[in-house]
Amino acid sequence: MYETIALVGATGAVGRIVLDQLVQRQFPYKRLKLLASQRSVGTEIRVGDETIKVELLEPSAFKGVDLVIASTPDEVSAEFAQWAVDAGAVVVDESAYWRMDPSVPLVVPEVNPEAVKHHSGIIASPNCSTTQMVVALAPLHKAAVVKRVVVSTYQATSGAGIAGNEELRDSVRRSLAGQTHPPKTFAHPIAFNLIPQIGSEKQDGYTSEEMKMVYETRKILGDDSIQVCPTCVRVPVMIGHSESILVETERPLTAMEATELFRGAEGITVVDDLAAKQYPMPRDCDGKDDVFVGRIRHDISGPNGIAFWCVSDNLRKGAATNAIQIAELLVRNAANA
Repeated sequence: MYETIALVGATGAVGRIVLDQLVQRQFPYKRLKLLASQRSVGTEIRVGDETIKVELLEPSAFKGVDLVIASTPDEVSAEFAQWAVDAGAVVVDESAYWRMDPSVPLVVPEVNPEAVKHHSGIIASPNCSTTQMVVALAPLHKAAVVKRVVVSTYQATSGAGIAGNEELRDSVRRSLAGQTHPPKTFAHPIAFNLIPQIGSEKQDGYTSEEMKMVYETRKILGDDSIQVCPTCVRVPVMIGHSESILVETERPLTAMEATELFRGAEGITVVDDLAAKQYPMPRDCDGKDDVFVGRIRHDISGPNGIAFWCVSDNLRKGAATNAIQIAELLVRNAANA
């Protein structure tokens, strides 16, 4: 058990779910601190049977803290994480800042739980779109060795935080009323639209969100030879990222073999009956912790390909749940030490 844990970013969309998960999963701790910027200090948040006041995020706030779970912008994590480590805490961080640091494990508990043992105070949780994809790729990689992945993502507005969903609501209202509405959070109006850019331009025409999927996938699966071609698209859905994935493996897999591998994997639920019109959809996966897989089929354009559809709640498994699962791994490892 960790005596004292702290949550940084408690007032954000992911932070609120982390708090719910701490209660629902009965995470063991004696004291919980909520830390945020000055504008949120003094805010009272109900956590289970107690009400906790938000305190200022500053170096002294980590005195006596054993574990930190954080959901903050990159620049905030870059500053505070070392404060926490210097105070003796272990940080489970959901920002992108530490993910590709060679000294920081990048962990998805269903995929590479052993990596958590090699931390030096900071453990990173991957990008939401990467997380659900590697959960699905892991059983295929173990059985047949993944060589190449072509993925198109259809990412919910909540991936941009509370402001993303607020803009979707406002954009829909204004569009239906025939009003023009210059966007604030997204580059273009999101209502009844698709935006094929998430993140900034990086290299060779790919965005930062797309390159995260390339590098993070390789790091988590421990194989730098895996080729990933991603296209990331923002869609007018509030919660739930969807992905169309084509995987090429070293040895061929039948669709039936792939389905059985998915069924036997931790954290995956298969919903796949095309004749009955059953497949994963964001509205059905909202509020659930698993990664959902369907439309599993052989690639008719090549001998070693499997195509499938993958959906997951980006605020839960894509963020909050994965962080809690990492923390649970730490607790179990400490108990078994």
